[in-house]
Amino acid sequence: MDIKSIGIVGAGQMGNGIAHVMALAGYDVLLNDINQNALEAAVARIDRNLERQVGRETISAAEKAAAMERIQTTQKLPELGGTDLIIEAATEREEIKNQIFDTLIPHLGVDTLLTSNTSSISITRLASRTDRPERFMGFHFMNPVPMMQLVELIRGIATDEATFKACHNIVERLGKTAASAEDFPAFIVNRILIPMINEACYTLYEGVGNVASIDNALKLGANHPMGPLELADFIGLDTCLAIMNVLHEGLADTKYRPCPLLTKYVEAGWLGRKTKRGFYDYRGETPVPTR
Repeated sequence: MDIKSIGIVGAGQMGNGIAHVMALAGYDVLLNDINQNALEAAVARIDRNLERQVGRETISAAEKAAAMERIQTTQKLPELGGTDLIIEAATEREEIKNQIFDTLIPHLGVDTLLTSNTSSISITRLASRTDRPERFMGFHFMNPVPMMQLVELIRGIATDEATFKACHNIVERLGKTAASAEDFPAFIVNRILIPMINEACYTLYEGVGNVASIDNALKLGANHPMGPLELADFIGLDTCLAIMNVLHEGLADTKYRPCPLLTKYVEAGWLGRKTKRGFYDYRGETPVPTR
């Protein structure tokens, strides 16, 4: 399959990062969001991040200019139907993803591939609602996309070999590494990572340590670049909770029960960096632990 154009649904943190790396790799990108302000903010962010790469001399000014020219935006989801491959990178809620695919299907080309950047939801189940389950798979990028080297490729039960190879070829062209994962809840990275974060929440909830001591223990004792609670704030506590719920419901094992404290933070709207409060308060010059 000769993939030249890529449609991306969602201009948030993941969507704009995916648009960035795809355009830099030479693909024509059509970025969609329901919010025009989000689209403008995404393009501005991509421009800033590319400029940083120019400053570090990892790309040239000409490469940056060419990448920016390859990025177009639209608020009209059906316009993505003319692209060769679509990557859905919307909110981690299955009903929203299903609505997106339902809207797209009547407008797709015969050979258009559908993929989802979901971090935990069943690819087989998402694919089953479409008209092309054999040309549907999981295409899970890590955050921040321009910096992280791994991409998880997840086949649904019906995904054919040509679709897998086409996505694998894109990962190679991006200069990243593909990890092939089976379609089980949360795949590989989040199956391991998010329960660790959940256990850190339990460690805080039970009073074993405070936020600072837990994060310092893992950074200095396990050589992690970020403590688990700091990382949770970076990912988004709502996303962490959603993935834990997928694991708990999908695997029916009590070891995946979401920590009540994590649930309480999400209910309070303290979702981490994006809301300025989570396990740390980001409203001042320096993040301050909230417990």
